[in-house]
Amino acid sequence: MAGRDKKKIRIAKIPSDYAWSELISLLGQLGYEKIEGNGSRVKFFHSANDSLINLHKPHPGSIVKQYMVKQVVAKLKEAGFTL
Repeated sequence: MAGRDKKKIRIAKIPSDYAWSELISLLGQLGYEKIEGNGSRVKFFHSANDSLINLHKPHPGSIVKQYMVKQVVAKLKEAGFTL
């Protein structure tokens, strides 16, 4: 099983310990471009399927809140990715 597949399986489980670095890595492997915004705002854009994910970097730690993980999973499914 490829690393990308393992990452997709992990995020689909909506873990409570999902790290920001894992999210960046997965979205990059799926073809999303990271666009830094003001402050902690970050956008991820996939030009091939015109998908945009708007997020805030987690702080003070690096763990992504579960509600944000759910939102990312929903956006990925909406964009046609199978998880």
